[in-house]
Amino acid sequence: MTKQQQQQHIAIFTTASLPWLTGTSVNPLFRAAYLAKDGERRVTLVIPWLTVKHQLLVYPNNITFSSPSEQEAYVRRWLEERVSFPLGFEIRFYPAKFATDKRSILPVGDISDAIPDEEADIAVLEEPEHLTWFHHGKKWKIKFNFVIGIVHTNYLEYVKREKQGRLKAFLLKYLNSWVVGIYCHKVIRLSAATQEYPKSIVCNVHGVNPRFLEIGLRKLEEQKLQEQPFTKGAYYIGKMVWSKGYKELLKLLQKHQKELADLEVDLYGSGEDSDEIKEAARKLNLTVNVHPGRDHADSLFHNYKVFLNPSTTDVVCTTTAEALAMGKIVVCANHTSNEFFKQFPNCRVYDDANGFVRATLKALEEQPSQLTEQQRHELSWEAATQRFIKAADLNRLSRADSNLSKRSAFASSTISVGKNLEDMSAYIHFLASGFEASRTAFGAIPGSLQPDEELCRDLGLSLKTPSRNSLKED
Repeated sequence: MTKQQQQQHIAIFTTASLPWLTGTSVNPLFRAAYLAKDGERRVTLVIPWLTVKHQLLVYPNNITFSSPSEQEAYVRRWLEERVSFPLGFEIRFYPAKFATDKRSILPVGDISDAIPDEEADIAVLEEPEHLTWFHHGKKWKIKFNFVIGIVHTNYLEYVKREKQGRLKAFLLKYLNSWVVGIYCHKVIRLSAATQEYPKSIVCNVHGVNPRFLEIGLRKLEEQKLQEQPFTKGAYYIGKMVWSKGYKELLKLLQKHQKELADLEVDLYGSGEDSDEIKEAARKLNLTVNVHPGRDHADSLFHNYKVFLNPSTTDVVCTTTAEALAMGKIVVCANHTSNEFFKQFPNCRVYDDANGFVRATLKALEEQPSQLTEQQRHELSWEAATQRFIKAADLNRLSRADSNLSKRSAFASSTISVGKNLEDMSAYIHFLASGFEASRTAFGAIPGSLQPDEELCRDLGLSLKTPSRNSLKED
């Protein structure tokens, strides 16, 4: 057996890609880079490919790509500017479309085909529920020896805020449990703020972009030289939609305008609710400045001392981790999503509105504590990668002995119903996801059962003609 055959092959599937700067595009990209860093594992990052029409719906500043290779070059260039070591992983694409109603990218067809059967070893599904809601194809647990789901998003909290939200959340909870149970051997939840799943553990397996730690080191040197490293007050940065903490923050500011009369807050973000948020901020008797979104590593943010983040919809807030890495004081809610951050002295949690006022005023009066080397390490991707390897039990799996059971039930050209409950459940999902009417009824994008002609042309795939017998596997 050759070295390559003995190596673990980890295929990381995710739901977004640069230039969309969202958590599921950035964090899996860093995960792939750091898992491949020592050369001990073969790593492939599998990201969505959108046609130009769909790229224009989601990518910022009208950025588009005419080919997957052009987008891959963009992604690699972005990452190379942020890490100091050679990139040792592959990038592949799966066909996808952008759902405007969900503001999400959804897979098209059987995306597990991006990895040939003979290469399939370990799969990491970033947002496993999102990737498998409408999956119609090979069963992930059969194609891959081991499947790890990483739960990024608190979908139930978002859905509860919609019309008939409680009913939707009730139904979504069971749908998520169903598909994740069918398709994942192990589930890692970034925090206890997510939905609970069987066979799951809670572990923050994310780190921060190394740039933020470098900024923090510069601020630390300024502190040691008795300089004034933080000359600005309080700010918040996040996608400008009400559910991303803006509702909570503006409500707190409105309720305590008298106590916070001298406070000046700068808000940075872009999004669907920008106009409403600007109008709500304008009505306050406080100085609240609203600005377009910027990269959090921009020098504009370096001198702020206090990051305010009252959001309770995040699972683990990336911008909170970034602010701590830059040496700032963070004021955040005493919520399960912030549990990881409580170990850092600059994290100030509050239990209620009065606590928010006290924590904010105190933070503005004080200087941030200087982070130790160990504390900085805990925020890094090196530490996050070690936490992931341990949580996923990767060191206990080898290519030679991890062939758990690529059973033939789903791997054959036709599906036969398995004897156990899970196989029966997977078969029912396969049936339900195989018909256009049932798919669209549950929220799938129309025409997403198989990639269309344009997606096939872009990705070099064979155009598949819809079969009258949709129960056959491709």
